[in-house]
Amino acid sequence: MTIEHPDAFHALKVLTLPVPDDLVPGTLPEADSVAWRLECAWKGLTFPELWQHFLGTVDPTRVRALLIGPWWQDDYTSFAPVAERIAADAHRFTALRALFLADVVGEECEVSWLEMCDITPLIDAFPLLEELTVRGGGDSVPEEEKLRLRPVRHQKLRSLRFESGGLPGHVVRAVGASELPALERLEFWFGADWYGGDATVEDMRPVLSGATFPRLRHLGLQNSEIQDEIARAVASAPVVAQLDSLSLAMGTLGDDGAQALLDGQPLTHLTSLDLHHHYLTDPLVSRIRDLCARAGVQVDLEEADDWDPADDEPRYVAVGE
Repeated sequence: MTIEHPDAFHALKVLTLPVPDDLVPGTLPEADSVAWRLECAWKGLTFPELWQHFLGTVDPTRVRALLIGPWWQDDYTSFAPVAERIAADAHRFTALRALFLADVVGEECEVSWLEMCDITPLIDAFPLLEELTVRGGGDSVPEEEKLRLRPVRHQKLRSLRFESGGLPGHVVRAVGASELPALERLEFWFGADWYGGDATVEDMRPVLSGATFPRLRHLGLQNSEIQDEIARAVASAPVVAQLDSLSLAMGTLGDDGAQALLDGQPLTHLTSLDLHHHYLTDPLVSRIRDLCARAGVQVDLEEADDWDPADDEPRYVAVGE
């Protein structure tokens, strides 16, 4: 799977801020009309220089959405100084409602190589934040540069998304221990064990219970090497009854997991079911398609892997390295 830069974020068109040498006076849109993306790799600027350029060029009090692209110049560096700088100036961004940490694609840096940090202070710094996407968190970096999260209390956060080739289980547990009463959308890309994706179904129990996030309407438990085990847990999870949409995509879902979904609680109340990038055989694909067609559920079963269970070949997640 190829990760791409989003064209839109928080319902706003994404615009990469031109560096000073490329900026034509009077050509920038209104500060609140776009989602601003910052990147300094190969631009001849350090992140502190780019950040000051941003603050001096765009009215921070009107910025509604912000994406942080590559923050290094040459060699990859930790996100920690970037997070500290953003948090220190959080009081200036009174309108900010959406934040994307590490909008970086493979051509810039593999997802498991991104040197993240503890993102808790950033969440605390923006009490009005409604949408947070975090990319990275693999096992290919030193311990102090891995993604970390402590349980948080946040009244406004409605959408939380972790995109990772190897999501640490402690991050999943921290989310489950957090108080997020407004949360409506939650997505995890768990990734591969080789890259630090050690989350277990037990780590997901608070989310699966339905009691932790009562307003949750979309749940993505995706990109996992234990996708069948997750499917079996979802088949009887109380949270499913409150959902409008469910994604078990991008992982190693096979016939065992699909059969558990068919034998479990009804999924016919959903508006959409995303199972793309799977390892199902044709009979199971047909049964799921038929069930969803009768119930009017939009189902995505694309990107089927041509995999023969008799060959005993390994299955792979969509995003690992």
